Amino acid sequence: MLSYIVRRLLIIPVLLLGVSILIYSIISLMKPIDRAQALYIPVTAIKVFDMEDIVKKYGLDDPVYIQYWHWMVGKEDPDTGEIEGGVLHGYLGWSQVGRSSVAEMIARRAPATAELILWSIVPMIGLSVWFGVKSAENHNKFVDHFLRISAIVGWSIPAFVLGFFLLSYFSSDLQWFPPGRLTIEIKEFVQSDEFINYTNMYTIDALLNWRLDIFWDALRHLVLPVVTLSVTGWAFLLRVTRFSMLETLGQDYITVARSKGLPEETIIRKHALPNALIPVITMGGLILVGLINGV
Repeated sequence: MLSYIVRRLLIIPVLLLGVSILIYSIISLMKPIDRAQALYIPVTAIKVFDMEDIVKKYGLDDPVYIQYWHWMVGKEDPDTGEIEGGVLHGYLGWSQVGRSSVAEMIARRAPATAELILWSIVPMIGLSVWFGVKSAENHNKFVDHFLRISAIVGWSIPAFVLGFFLLSYFSSDLQWFPPGRLTIEIKEFVQSDEFINYTNMYTIDALLNWRLDIFWDALRHLVLPVVTLSVTGWAFLLRVTRFSMLETLGQDYITVARSKGLPEETIIRKHALPNALIPVITMGGLILVGLINGV
């Protein structure tokens, strides 16, 4: 097992290198030089710089493989002799959308992303396993049919449609869940010196500062996006849990356990569920990766 894990870990850098080469080559073939220039300097400052100097400085007219090398390890500045840029040096380019470097934008938005994923994945997996087990326990009964239909509906609704509906009805019309991350008054306090930001995840930092009012305010703002992100994954994992449980409950060792007179609750919780959760955990990991990539 250890050798298998080591081999897999050693393959990761090779895969990342191959993916980076492929994506960089495709993007380089698609974008013109004037668009490539905007990846190195702010678009508002382009007129200040000589475009020919930018092309020469960053080697934007070099062959693709040389541009890739400069992008990966950096390029020597002819004036100072220092190495500038390079992914390996932490420079990921300039974001015109964020109006800052990509690294700064990721660092600024990562805490909100992590907080949203954390509050989405926990109820998603917990509820899907609980409802999936209930559905399998009540196979072909009303509860099973109701949960199956709910899962199909949840899986069929696009996230952007559900999010728009929740935002327009519960946020705009009923005003139960406000948009944003915090209310204005709470946000001003959080940004002051009186509040210590340990992680920049407001719900976590509020608990660390012993401020339940800030915690509930931040949690209230998370409800709609969490529901939007969780429904599709919840529906999928519910179906996976139900199918896996039904398959496990049909195994011979479950029949033997029942013939011994063990309570059905014990059979499900201690014998069937641990084995049925293997595909659920696998799919949950893939959904988690999708959330990190998508959010």
